[in-house]
Amino acid sequence: MVGESPTPSLTLAQALIRTPSVTPHDRGCQEILIQRLSALGFQIHRLRFGEVENFYARLGTAGKNFCFAGHTDVVATGNPEAWRADPFAAQVIDGHLFGRGACDMKGALSAMVVACEQFLADNPHFIDQNSLSFLITGDEEGEAVDGTVRVLAWLKEQKEQLDYCLVGEPTSVAQLGDCLKNGRRGSVNGILVFQGKQGHVAYPHLADNPIHRSAPVLARLAGIQFDQGDHHFPATSIQLTNIQAGDGSTNVVPGSLEARFNIRFSPKNSPESLEKTIRTVLDEPGNPACQLTMKVSGLPFLSEDGPLRSALDRSVRETLHRTPEASTGGGTSDARFISQLCPQTMEFGLVGSSMHKLDEGVPLADLEDLTQVYRRLLQILFDP
Repeated sequence: MVGESPTPSLTLAQALIRTPSVTPHDRGCQEILIQRLSALGFQIHRLRFGEVENFYARLGTAGKNFCFAGHTDVVATGNPEAWRADPFAAQVIDGHLFGRGACDMKGALSAMVVACEQFLADNPHFIDQNSLSFLITGDEEGEAVDGTVRVLAWLKEQKEQLDYCLVGEPTSVAQLGDCLKNGRRGSVNGILVFQGKQGHVAYPHLADNPIHRSAPVLARLAGIQFDQGDHHFPATSIQLTNIQAGDGSTNVVPGSLEARFNIRFSPKNSPESLEKTIRTVLDEPGNPACQLTMKVSGLPFLSEDGPLRSALDRSVRETLHRTPEASTGGGTSDARFISQLCPQTMEFGLVGSSMHKLDEGVPLADLEDLTQVYRRLLQILFDP
């Protein structure tokens, strides 16, 4: 069946999807949200950094500040002809909304806005004692340089406080509400460069093969146990992601080797402690000289049990009749930045199995249910 009765959440999600906001070009997508929030009385702060559009919106100035956070940017579609429907048409087919960003994360954004509209309609005096806010970026799928990081710096300058923050990433695995994210591992990327001496393979005594010399060192690094893990996080390890030496010639000993790696790490470690451990191995007697560079792409966080976790669990149980499992797995999100300012940060959203794929989509029922989870969360948190 094509077509479904429109609901506020569906209508808003379709409007967002039909705006092709592929990173870093917003193309007016955020303006759709701004208009809806402005109509509710939110004070809007448009925050453009570089090519990236962001905004922070707040309603109320008193009490606890609950923030919904998310991103309007989406990844590229790939070949649009390979999709079941035009990726930016936001078509409804067989009870599903299809389109780039449907689950990651324009569906959640629409659920957040509609949940706030409904909650405020039921609680007209809410802002007398508490506040709501939105932190929206257009750079989550990109370099994450001119988005949430810059907005958070601005919030600190304004002495703006976030007491609770819910990031609408698609955390659910098999069915809506089966999983929430109460933390994430940090991420460090590194490059190792081993120098050798180029030469002819027939005269190895006149060359110094960096592949031979680096292999034992790389094996030693791959075997490092930085920690044993715990019930929140798996053990931390190095994962080699690329090794390159020479130009492919079969008769030339290469002059250097470059190895790239990534480390996903828990709060038990820091970028500094990881680098110290790696350098200890590199500096062992007999190892070849090596140049090491490391770049942090995200710090780990863990939101301990508190009011937000308790209210979110209860909202999911009462709305969906299931208890979400807490997880720190998967990739990174902007929660890694927000948690540095707001310790009570959680992620909860739609089923993510189709995100970044062809035919990204979300069941209409899930879109409506997520709206009610967000709405009930606000009710529980502020009127338990």
